[in-house]
Amino acid sequence: MVPPIETQVKSPVSQKFSIPPLNERILSSMTRRSVAAHPWHDLEIGPDAPQIFNVVIEISKGGKVKYELDKKTGLIKVDRVLYSSVVYPHNYGFIPRTLCEDSDPLDVLVIMQEPILPGCFLRAKAIGLMPMIDQGEKDDKIIAVCADDPEYKHYTDINELPPHRLAEIRRFFEDYKKNENKEVAVNDFLPSDKAFEAVQHSQDLYADYIVESLRR
Repeated sequence: MVPPIETQVKSPVSQKFSIPPLNERILSSMTRRSVAAHPWHDLEIGPDAPQIFNVVIEISKGGKVKYELDKKTGLIKVDRVLYSSVVYPHNYGFIPRTLCEDSDPLDVLVIMQEPILPGCFLRAKAIGLMPMIDQGEKDDKIIAVCADDPEYKHYTDINELPPHRLAEIRRFFEDYKKNENKEVAVNDFLPSDKAFEAVQHSQDLYADYIVESLRR
């Protein structure tokens, strides 16, 4: 009877791996140049703008932490914790590929059922405009509803909202900077057509900014 042929099994230690050691992989990843998507510039506004558009959420409904876009990196950073005993009444964020006179993208308050994590984006429908002056500078906000929330997607104008809902929104923005000794004035809410105009205007400003940047 022929004895079985013995095969030598190499231990894992003696095998040659194509994968470099961990420290080399870390150093390699640190030196490798890569570009991450920037939510302000790389995310499209959407084909139905200025009526329906994408919104990148910075602050969740019910939150007290003031998150905001870091323009250089595209990440969502912590700006501060609100000084007043108030929380954001609805999800708050910005419209990509828009620009306002304060050099920031256009702000949006999105009314919907659930809080959304910072950094996520959703489709929103403009229903009104809240003219606002923050420390002497224009800082208008679009009031919108989530276009994919069955409870709110049928709203078409801000006047369809309960008056108390509008009073809550106004009071939040009037009060949220008081303990920082900063003055905010909120004027009367405007209808949806004014919101469409504001979104379109911010799109045009952004387009002009891009053209000017390419010329440099």
